[in-house]
Amino acid sequence: MLDGRFEAVEAFFTREYAVNAGIATFPRPWVSLIDGVCMGGGLGVSVHGSHRIVTEHALLAMPETAIALFPDVGTSYVLPRLPGSPSGAMGRWIALTGARLKGAEAVEAGLATHFVPREKLAALRAALLESGDAAAVERFAEAVPEGRIAGLRPAIERCFGHADRAGIEAALQAEATDWAREQQAILARVSPTSVAVTLELLERGASLDLPGCLEQELVLTRSVTRHPDFAEGVRSVLVDKDGKPAWQPLRDVRPMFA
Repeated sequence: MLDGRFEAVEAFFTREYAVNAGIATFPRPWVSLIDGVCMGGGLGVSVHGSHRIVTEHALLAMPETAIALFPDVGTSYVLPRLPGSPSGAMGRWIALTGARLKGAEAVEAGLATHFVPREKLAALRAALLESGDAAAVERFAEAVPEGRIAGLRPAIERCFGHADRAGIEAALQAEATDWAREQQAILARVSPTSVAVTLELLERGASLDLPGCLEQELVLTRSVTRHPDFAEGVRSVLVDKDGKPAWQPLRDVRPMFA
């Protein structure tokens, strides 16, 4: 982007999103074994598959708003449809705040499908390779007890059930808990433009199929990555790591979707 090689940027995202679509339509089970950090593109090569196995060492997130991007790789289709959250609140919370979900929490939230302790992972992998049958997962998977996400779900629904930033922030203010104040601090820190883009994207994604979501995300990459906030977010979070981005918020993000 900094070199102005816009065609290369679009080619990258085009290839990446094609992989995401290919996984979703793959005719056989697609089993992902997640035993560490799985964020952004890592979710893109797992969340569209049939089996997402996490261990206690897994950490899943979509942290794009911190770098002024948006939840992509087809998650604009997945997040509005997470089980147990018909309002889309769980997906909004994960997308806007970059919430980091540990292994069992990812199963609770619906991003992962099974929990297998790390000590059993090698045996599971061997069983999959030997049998060629994804049913082997069920022999190793363990039940996930209700945890942090179950406890937070009512507050997430109350606060992130709103489709606009003003409604979310008012609900967090009314919630008046440590968790709510933490979410307020995150929203105040991430890119305002990215928050607006993400809310609009998830709203549209709720009524699109996966190919439609991927196409909408590709359109967005052409405009969002050229906005100054993207380079600034990458600089602040990934390059200089000073955590002091100088955002230049847009008043209206709807033209970015055209």
